[in-house]
Amino acid sequence: MKQIAIVRFSPIEGPGTFADFVAAQGGETHLIAIDQGAPLPRDPEQYDGWCLMGGPMSVNDPLPWIEPLLGLLRQAVASGVPVIGHCLGGQLLAKALGATVTRNPTKEIGWGEVWVTNRSEGRRWLGDCERFVAFHWHGETFSLPEGAIGWLASAHCSQQAFALGPHLALQCHVEMTEAMIERWCADWAKEGVGASASVQTPEAIVAAIPDHLPQLTETAMGLYREWWRGVSDVRA
Repeated sequence: MKQIAIVRFSPIEGPGTFADFVAAQGGETHLIAIDQGAPLPRDPEQYDGWCLMGGPMSVNDPLPWIEPLLGLLRQAVASGVPVIGHCLGGQLLAKALGATVTRNPTKEIGWGEVWVTNRSEGRRWLGDCERFVAFHWHGETFSLPEGAIGWLASAHCSQQAFALGPHLALQCHVEMTEAMIERWCADWAKEGVGASASVQTPEAIVAAIPDHLPQLTETAMGLYREWWRGVSDVRA
């Protein structure tokens, strides 16, 4: 049974459909709740894969767990243990690998289309799909680490995903459930921005759930299946 560590940074930003996917593969997830003060393990190889979720903080904040986590991610990558990061998690992986995380030109909140910018990498992760409607909730963005391939973009953020071997960083959210979306929308006002071309109102976001969430979940399963191929190779 494959063992997957899930690092959570906020109680409302859990693993969503990623946990469902792991369970369907016969794997077991182990939650490391940073938001509750859970300690990080010293050896990333005690797990077969690492999953990092989103969070409201910045990877550039002076938080005591950031540097130890960056070191752990570097060890995981060096050891060939697959890592997948969602939003903040993708930014953490980028920074661990020497890239920068900076303010995005605009906040991006709500449903928005993303498209493949590197056809070969896109085919690897998405098959014949070249664009889909993702869920967004971020104000920062990552640059590409050395050797990584950027392969997904949106109208408001040029780097929506990169891959480095078996490792995948996502700026957008694909793990969403209806309950997660509704809970996040309850905090929409905390973002301190009004509706715009890149920011949807909570009412619009919730109303569009039936139109977009089923397809997003299907797309996520495809991404996770490709990532799981790397997990299957760990200590096979």
